[in-house]
Amino acid sequence: MISRLLVANRGEIACRVFRTCRDLGVSTVAVYSDADAGALHVREADAAVRLPGAAPSETYLRGDLIVEAALAAGADAVHPGYGFLSENADFARAVTDAGLVWIGPPPAAIEAMASKTRAKELLGIAPLDPARVTESDLPVLVKAAAGGGGRGMRIVRELTELAGELESASAEAASAFGDGEVFVEPYVEDGRHVEVQLLCDAHGTVWALGTRDCSLQRRHQKVIEEAPAPGLPAALEASLLDTAVRAAKAVGYVGAGTVEFLVADGRAHFLEMNTRLQVEHPVTEEVYGVDLVALQLAVAEGAKLPPETPAPRGHAIEARLYAEDPARGWAPQTGALRLFDVPGGVRLDTGYASGDAIGVHYDPMIAKLTVHAPTRDGAVRKLARALERTRIHGPVTNRDLLVASLRHPEYATADRLDTGFYDRNLPALTTTPGGGDLAAVAAALAAASARRGRFGGGWRNLRSQDETRTYGGAGGDHEVRYRPTRDGGYEVTAPEGVRVVAATPDRVSLETAGVVRHFDVTAYEDGTVHVGGHRLTARPRFTDPREQTAPGSLLAPMPGTVVRVADGLAVGDAVTAGQPLLWLEAMKMEHRVTAPASGTLTALHAAPGRQVEVGALLAVVQAEERPEAQS
Repeated sequence: MISRLLVANRGEIACRVFRTCRDLGVSTVAVYSDADAGALHVREADAAVRLPGAAPSETYLRGDLIVEAALAAGADAVHPGYGFLSENADFARAVTDAGLVWIGPPPAAIEAMASKTRAKELLGIAPLDPARVTESDLPVLVKAAAGGGGRGMRIVRELTELAGELESASAEAASAFGDGEVFVEPYVEDGRHVEVQLLCDAHGTVWALGTRDCSLQRRHQKVIEEAPAPGLPAALEASLLDTAVRAAKAVGYVGAGTVEFLVADGRAHFLEMNTRLQVEHPVTEEVYGVDLVALQLAVAEGAKLPPETPAPRGHAIEARLYAEDPARGWAPQTGALRLFDVPGGVRLDTGYASGDAIGVHYDPMIAKLTVHAPTRDGAVRKLARALERTRIHGPVTNRDLLVASLRHPEYATADRLDTGFYDRNLPALTTTPGGGDLAAVAAALAAASARRGRFGGGWRNLRSQDETRTYGGAGGDHEVRYRPTRDGGYEVTAPEGVRVVAATPDRVSLETAGVVRHFDVTAYEDGTVHVGGHRLTARPRFTDPREQTAPGSLLAPMPGTVVRVADGLAVGDAVTAGQPLLWLEAMKMEHRVTAPASGTLTALHAAPGRQVEVGALLAVVQAEERPEAQS
């Protein structure tokens, strides 16, 4: 029996495994990098071992250090979570060679399936030869052979871009997974991403725990997932389940795994088998009433699964809450998570709590929110409302996008579920939600009430000029004008049509068009104000002239690390508009910084390995002067 388990991972998945261990009476060990010294998964473990350094290559990808940590802490088993070393056969062998129990499939099964190229060969599917790709093959997908999460993946639509994208994907895959192997396959436009959850014991029993639809993705990473996949024809669903079971039996699979497909035109295209627990496993757990982590441990201890797969019930949907700005190219965000509060009735899987900091080194996912309901319509409505009521004070998140996605007709009716959802709908989904003007009024009056409480004052016989406050938000700036009244209240003069019902430093009630709305207000010292679901910034009355930047300045769109600079790039070089100049890595994503215009590179402040803050000056391109038109 397993008595002490080390999780070779961090954040949300480590916390999720620890939760099951507590229920089973298994003590827990965490590992942590220097960047994670105060992280929630460290606080929740019974013991923790430091992995010196911050970069994944120095810490969570060091299998030798993790095995040493397990032995030092007296663990008798290792759970890899997902990502990092979870699909690394050499790590699995190192764990078992050290006399520890490996919570995962046999290393031979990992080798057969964890490499997407070898998995395709096993099923008789050959990737494309990069040297023989022609215009008629386009578009194609460059893909990392190891790992997942969208890393090392590039869509190529122009043949001239293939060589560069192969190099870029290989470099990213090597950094993320320690394996730079990539391959090329046809790219299926706007298919559905459907997967089958498997659980196998060492006695030949294979459970196929239904389907999941994971089609709503950005940058090849899933955003919203659900079980079961809606609207699949019965014959197609049966074929998916049968293929998944055959793949598992072909390699003697043991433990939890997932077989992924791309469904288009009524046909299923095999993508890969993930030899680990998936991020989206909670929706399967909710539908089938099982704990997959508990079953993983039981299988590792030699238990037999019941011969019959559990019966499904109802529908479950999971949304991934990210610290990112969808309206700015999904740019990751960092900073203090000052308040994080999720309403009841929702399953919450997270690696963060109020007061934690979101850093630059790892994935920007804050949490997963999962709901279960008897019907899909009920689950959609329940999750959208729960997200609306979730309070998140800190960095910009994708919360509003998630709500809008769930309520979009294409998703809500399941009439058009495919991986092109955000390509089609992102501009509309990131349109600023209404209510910004009222939120700004509430922020201004809450601030006025706080000042009145501290300093006194209020209405005067001689009427003075209106007070003016300006707040920036997702939809631009909102100007508010108001004045105190004789009865101790306030009169709003702009925007028009707003009556103040009550105002305190943390709650304001406003009436518009006969409807009273209540706003909870929290203001922070840096000028950030959270009003309900709105995140506002108090604008200074005067602009600091030092904040101006030279034309053509390339500023870091997010905090991160410079991983590459274009070969041979130097000050004085001529560059063309759109030419890649350097690459930033932030929170598991690689971001290309390109020349904003054709001209001359007059400054270059980036070098590989340099860490930069958001807004840091990376380079300056002086645009070429266009000759005046001849008359």
